[in-house]
Amino acid sequence: MSRPPVFPPPPFPPRRPRPFQRTPPAIFPPILGLLGLGLALRRAAEVWGLAPGVGEAVLGAASGLGAFAVAAYAAKVVQRPGVVLEDLRVLPGRAGLAALVLGLLVLAAVLVPYGPGAARAVLVAGLGAQALLAGTVAALLLAGPKEGRVVTPVWHLHFVGFIIGGLTAAPVGWPGLGVGLLILCAVVAAAIWLGSLVQFVRQVPPPPLRPLLAIHLAPLALLGLVAANQGLPTVAAVCAAAGGILLAVLLASARWLLASGFSPLWGALTFPLAAYTGLVLTVWPQAGAALLVATVLVIPPIAVRILQEWARGSLAARTNAAQA
Repeated sequence: MSRPPVFPPPPFPPRRPRPFQRTPPAIFPPILGLLGLGLALRRAAEVWGLAPGVGEAVLGAASGLGAFAVAAYAAKVVQRPGVVLEDLRVLPGRAGLAALVLGLLVLAAVLVPYGPGAARAVLVAGLGAQALLAGTVAALLLAGPKEGRVVTPVWHLHFVGFIIGGLTAAPVGWPGLGVGLLILCAVVAAAIWLGSLVQFVRQVPPPPLRPLLAIHLAPLALLGLVAANQGLPTVAAVCAAAGGILLAVLLASARWLLASGFSPLWGALTFPLAAYTGLVLTVWPQAGAALLVATVLVIPPIAVRILQEWARGSLAARTNAAQA
């Protein structure tokens, strides 16, 4: 029995994608997680008086990888400029592009020991990019259908991500900026947590999107780290305790959380864990040792798996499948 003809017929010879055309934003969350791991290792070296070589090596490698990924995505944008808005209209794309911008704020913290001037410049650029991203996402949500305005954990990345700038503000001599970011982001994060709880009661997330729930841990960790930088140890300890409860809940629900199997959205598991590890190392250094070991065992394998799929050209399809 012959197959019916296909309209329109496939091109011959088959079209090959241009270089970097298959560069989905899903590559950026695990790179952000590797940067966070490097900061946690740097913090561990400071707390325990160890040589900083390992942490700085991880930060250098992750920064280089991030620069390559940004260049690859930029090449994709040059070939098709409208792809940015296309990516921002879907949840995985918004999460990935948010991780790209947040990486700039993390880079500012990475640069602090090497040059306060460079750290300040990157911090200002990162805050500007984050403001542009937050405004664009808000405009798209308001202009889109009502069903698309559902509160999700990814909102933390868009509207609370400014808090990462607080990691750099005090060390480079801008403590007032750090306090302002701490207060503003704490209010916004609380509103998103409340909205997410209401949304969760009404509708349980489908299995492919459940790994994104881990993002709820990130604001607690970052608020605590910024509070510690600002000389507010009680606030940092409260954030660490609350984050410990949330992490325990996530671990107890791990089978449910990861029920759909591995997907590019597992990248969302990496940077919240790295940030919380840094907070525990700051507040409770002894407990942080065990958590650091777990973080080292979890984040690199997830990052390697996602980057391998990108290299094979299958990451975009896997990301679309997770969204569907």
